[in-house]
Amino acid sequence: MAALVNGLSRLPRKANLLWYLVLGGLFLDAYSNAALGAGLSPMIKELGLSSTQVGVLTATAPAVAILFNPIGGWLAARIGRVKPLIAAKAIAAIGAVLTATAGGFGEVWFGRGLVGVAYGIDFAVAMAMLAEYTPAKLRGRLNLWQSVWYVATTVNLGLTLVFFQLDAGVGIWRWSVGSAGVFAIVLLVLQLLFLVESPSWLAAKGRLAEAAVSLRRIYGFQVTPGTGSGPDPATEQKIGFRHAGVLFRKPYLPRTFLSTAISLTQSMQYFAVGWYLPVISLAIFGQAFQTATLGSMIFNIAGIIGGALSAYFGRKIGLRTSSAIGYAFAFAILLVMGLGFGKLPIAVGFLLPFLFIFFHSAGPGANGKSIAALSYRSDIRTLGTGVTGMLGSFGSVIGLYVFPQIKESMGLGPTIALLAVVPFLGLVSCLIVRWDPTRSGVDPDDETIDLKRRSA
Repeated sequence: MAALVNGLSRLPRKANLLWYLVLGGLFLDAYSNAALGAGLSPMIKELGLSSTQVGVLTATAPAVAILFNPIGGWLAARIGRVKPLIAAKAIAAIGAVLTATAGGFGEVWFGRGLVGVAYGIDFAVAMAMLAEYTPAKLRGRLNLWQSVWYVATTVNLGLTLVFFQLDAGVGIWRWSVGSAGVFAIVLLVLQLLFLVESPSWLAAKGRLAEAAVSLRRIYGFQVTPGTGSGPDPATEQKIGFRHAGVLFRKPYLPRTFLSTAISLTQSMQYFAVGWYLPVISLAIFGQAFQTATLGSMIFNIAGIIGGALSAYFGRKIGLRTSSAIGYAFAFAILLVMGLGFGKLPIAVGFLLPFLFIFFHSAGPGANGKSIAALSYRSDIRTLGTGVTGMLGSFGSVIGLYVFPQIKESMGLGPTIALLAVVPFLGLVSCLIVRWDPTRSGVDPDDETIDLKRRSA
């Protein structure tokens, strides 16, 4: 099954369309995250929020995602990839509507919680499904999710500017958040109509006839299911949380450590710096909403370029090496940006965040989730992406909740300088662990594992 897909040098048209339809869910996740950040200042004014409430609201979605990353992975391992993806879009739409119509802190918090549920489920499942749709020669393209993330953020900022020009007033954040609900509904309909179940998952479940149908619908393969080549559905062991221990023993322990370390550190540095680009723009360009938003859009262009190039760098030098290089540059940039904040010429003050976003997105920003999606067998892949995504989401919570508190007491410059320790730790992790799924020559689906052992 995997050999058929891996033998392709390019994706057929239908498979390519399905690939981008799954990727569209990650666009929604990014857009939903950016929606609150783009209108954060007007929301604070309208609802009269304290710094603690702001920290809670911004950290709610990734905090909930910590729980629902593994739940999404577990669901996808048990019932397939398509159903959890569609459910995530429905939950995201409800969360967006509740947030946009909220009258106070409590309603916004609950709506953002639902967004976190959708985000946690979708990311764990979508990355695994993209890996299963993608031939071995093209696996670097998984990193395109990072470019899509910044495209989504830029689109949200652009629409926020449109709402501003239409004189949306202090309620502009409601339009920003509500537009995420529109995207969620559109994606819900498209995925419901066109998504095809992963042939790899079906084959791992012993459902060979259905896997053959999926192969034909996705790639045009005319195959006849054999006999005795897959597990017996009647005796096949169900994958559950009790099997998570397999991720922490050979051969998966170093893979889990590396993907988790990259996911954790990259999310800390992004959500502490990248998510707060509107705040940084205000500090650099002044208090005008339009100017700060345009500045944020320009910063995100660096992410679009870097994210697009990350697929190229991953193919040429490997995911681990490109992560290490990105961390090294991010470390140096954060130190200079933090120590020189408020003292540097405005051109340099603008260039440094631009370069930070570029090296972040071209290196570690994409690679933690891509490494996880490419490092595990099909039957435990979503469990692996879910558990490592859960651990990595702690970085988002730390970045989103702790950053405002430190910034409140230390100021923006010293806080940014302090954050330089994060990419340094990421760099050390890449130097310690040598695993790289694009350089190993190992197909995880050919590996044998013992699911019965409970501990490392």
